Amino acid sequence: MATKNKVGRPSKLAESIEKAKEYLMGGYKTVEDVVPSVAGLACYLGISRSRAYEYAKQNEEFKDTLDDIQTMQERGLINKGLSGEFNATITKLMLANHGYSDKAEIDNKSSDGSMTPKPTTIQLLPVEAKRE
Repeated sequence: MATKNKVGRPSKLAESIEKAKEYLMGGYKTVEDVVPSVAGLACYLGISRSRAYEYAKQNEEFKDTLDDIQTMQERGLINKGLSGEFNATITKLMLANHGYSDKAEIDNKSSDGSMTPKPTTIQLLPVEAKRE
């Protein structure tokens, strides 16, 4: 039985998995990223962001590393945003990508129920026509 030869350039996925973990565990600081990011990882690996997401679809370990990068980024934004190290507006903007928002919900009900609208009752009474 004939063996099938692979055609094309070999994938960088195997070496990228190890380098991605390295980036996550502090390598992002060596390239002067303030917080880890997928874009930073892509630059660190020398690939595009879309390729990084493609690798995540192909390999569960790489996907987990991307998820960990997002988690570390979220944690860094929260801690450094609260401590004042990061600009509040930029922190707020970036945290929106993690599901955070600052929208205010106004509840027009009072806690004791006194402002709750009461149903209006209309009573119809028969009226006799006046005869003159």
